[in-house]
Amino acid sequence: MRVVAVVSGGLDSAVLLYDLLARGARVKALSVDYGQRHRRELKAAAALCRLRDVRHELVDLRGLKRLLSSSLTTPGARVPEGHYAEANMRSTVVPNRNMILLATAAAWAISSRCDAVAYAAHSGDHAIYPDCREKFVRALDKAIGLADWHKVRLLRPFVRMRKADIVRRGAALGVPFAKTWSCYKGGARHCGKCGTCVERREAFRLAKVPDPTDYSS
Repeated sequence: MRVVAVVSGGLDSAVLLYDLLARGARVKALSVDYGQRHRRELKAAAALCRLRDVRHELVDLRGLKRLLSSSLTTPGARVPEGHYAEANMRSTVVPNRNMILLATAAAWAISSRCDAVAYAAHSGDHAIYPDCREKFVRALDKAIGLADWHKVRLLRPFVRMRKADIVRRGAALGVPFAKTWSCYKGGARHCGKCGTCVERREAFRLAKVPDPTDYSS
């Protein structure tokens, strides 16, 4: 199977990349610069793809930044700290992000006659991110299938997995977790306090896998 994988450079998408390759898929990787303050993830994505000799394309959509209302794209906005279960984490939602990323990946997949597009949303995402809900994914899968005479499927292999399960899968596959980037604040080190850092720490702890991440606190 030939697949275009959306690889952000974060933990989940790194495991997705390694998982697809382990299953024998022929993978091309897509990353999107939409003006996110944590642009370090894009360098991580490129490095991961080089390690596995996977073609990596970075799409520049920074012009969208002016149109998106999110603490991840708005200059000077405060990135909230704490667990994703807290209401203040909703400010990290980037409106329609998955539609934008997956539509771009689908266009490349159609043009290169691939069979599918894959992304790494998991069971814990839908609680805060509306574009990770099953209803959204089913609708988008159908839309992508209707977008061209060449049909492309939408894969979400981690849909029923928790982040800890993804960490365990990544450890089994030898994913270099230290080379991935999660922190939303985009500093020199993982802050250890924003929602994605808290979730990352918790996932390693629950998975009972050593966490190689360099946190500042």
